[in-house]
Amino acid sequence: MNQRFLVKLAIAPIATIIPMLLSIPELALAQTTRIVDLQRPRGVTITGQVESIVGNDFILNDGSGKIIVDAGPRWWHSIDLSQGERVTIVGELGSRGDEFDAFTITRADGSVIQIRPAEGPPPWAGGPRRSPKPKK
Repeated sequence: MNQRFLVKLAIAPIATIIPMLLSIPELALAQTTRIVDLQRPRGVTITGQVESIVGNDFILNDGSGKIIVDAGPRWWHSIDLSQGERVTIVGELGSRGDEFDAFTITRADGSVIQIRPAEGPPPWAGGPRRSPKPKK
């Protein structure tokens, strides 16, 4: 076979691959998120039945699984839930991924327990001596 033909045969696939390789960084940049914009989703809603309660933490079971719900420290406020009560919680998955941080708890009768704002640190951040207690 002709040596020039073999060289052309070898170069043709390389010539088509190079433009694709050069466009990969553009694709990567188009699909990235800036580090400053990274965050866990906020305002996720879960519903289930309260299985057990320890202080302001309780286990919620929705039939597909269980999770510990954190409703803030007892020195900040005390929630009054009952075992077996059905509730809907708006919050976010905790930073370790093993508990759910509650923003609000809605009871079956529609009453809402406000726990904390969705944005920013919780009002009890810094401990009991650094935060004003909620007004009752």
